[in-house]
Amino acid sequence: MQWLSRLFHRAASAPQSAPAIVLFTNTLTHKKETFVPLRSGTALMYTCGPTVYGQQHIGNLRPGFVADLIARTLEGAGYRVKRVINITDVGHMVGDTEEGEDKIALGAAREQRTPEEISAHYAKLFIDDLADLNIDTKSIHFPRATEYIKEQIALAKTLEDKGYAYRIKEGLYFDVSKFPGYGKLGGISEAKLEAGARVGLVRGKHNAADFVLWRAAKPNDLQQWDSPWGRGNPGWHIECSAMSRSLLGTEIDIHTGGEDLAMIHHNDEIAQSEAASSRPFVRYWLHNAFLTMAGEKVSKSLGNVVYMSDITAKGYHPLALRYLFLQAHYRTPLSFSWESLSSAAAALDRLWKISAAVAEESDKKGQLSTANAHFLAAMRDDLNTPQALGILWEALKSEDYTPEEKWALIETADAHLGLMLTEPPQRAPSALEAVPKELEALLEKREAARVARDFTEADRIRDEIAAQGYRIEDRPTGAVLTKTTL
Repeated sequence: MQWLSRLFHRAASAPQSAPAIVLFTNTLTHKKETFVPLRSGTALMYTCGPTVYGQQHIGNLRPGFVADLIARTLEGAGYRVKRVINITDVGHMVGDTEEGEDKIALGAAREQRTPEEISAHYAKLFIDDLADLNIDTKSIHFPRATEYIKEQIALAKTLEDKGYAYRIKEGLYFDVSKFPGYGKLGGISEAKLEAGARVGLVRGKHNAADFVLWRAAKPNDLQQWDSPWGRGNPGWHIECSAMSRSLLGTEIDIHTGGEDLAMIHHNDEIAQSEAASSRPFVRYWLHNAFLTMAGEKVSKSLGNVVYMSDITAKGYHPLALRYLFLQAHYRTPLSFSWESLSSAAAALDRLWKISAAVAEESDKKGQLSTANAHFLAAMRDDLNTPQALGILWEALKSEDYTPEEKWALIETADAHLGLMLTEPPQRAPSALEAVPKELEALLEKREAARVARDFTEADRIRDEIAAQGYRIEDRPTGAVLTKTTL
């Protein structure tokens, strides 16, 4: 049970006084609401994580960043936060449809590895990217869907026994007509739900929006298990409900994710969870807007993706991306460009220099001020990071605040924004550094081991390269080395 100790690690240092008031915009009600937890002083939060069949682009990192902001703000207000981010390693079909090819199987075939190997590799890359954004991944539990097959089967069986599910040749399906509140997240109409249901023509389905709980196995399925409905695998939606119930309880406080998940995936989660328990599933739904590039959503299907490794390869510190994220409200689309990242990096560099100067002038002794109170008010008002950054900059440039007052503000800002202000890192080089030839040779040996399917040797070489300060990024065009900057 080591994960339990990690999950409660951050909670141990939470203040014992009554928590401060925090406001969130709830997607369920479209209103800004005061956060009131199910358990006094504790916040239970679940975040929809990635399907790990490939490397996650920076748009996929924004939900994890927003969840981190929520946790930091709640902890700063005096709450203990228990967090889960799931890892989808089965059941998610290409195009988010009910039929077709599983994304994990697609990734495994592409790289000639097993589903377990492909998911483990890209899950690690995702968690490493979160750590590069200064997210304390050790305080988060990252469950894999394949670790909770029994729980998913049990939940699906409960729904069948209660009359919410029916069997057809293709598997076990949830009947949305049996759940009167279906589509209540975001107040989405029945017509819009059916239009966006992302389902193909599945013979025998009762309603267009009905979704699969357990999929009947096909002869070439790489992942399948025994169930009351025969051999098969779980649907994409059931995993989140099952893991959330198992790790956080039947009812939770906060559920987060990208705005693209609200209409279908999260409404499906609500339906199956509340139908099974007859109790509310989530009190506060928070969704972040898309990251865009040249006016279009950042997406692998559009081919306009940027990876964390691309950012570090160009010499930027990973926290430059975090600073860029902070410049926009989480519910506002954020446009990425290399120019905007460069501006964010320059601003962060100036902020680190100012923080270092204030540390010296104040001897790292803080005194609270009105600027500190205004900063906290901005963060606790639905995570208003643009306003919080403005307050921070204005106070640091002002002569109206003493070095001690500025240092107290820096400490508060650092705890909430996660920019390493109290201990600035060594700044990354401004240009791409040449990779040492001996490491290039090791990379070639590692690629040869992978081709030979000697993954033990490949992983050993990867660790040897990592020990010398470089990360391996496997891309469709081949593996590349990027220098670790944190």
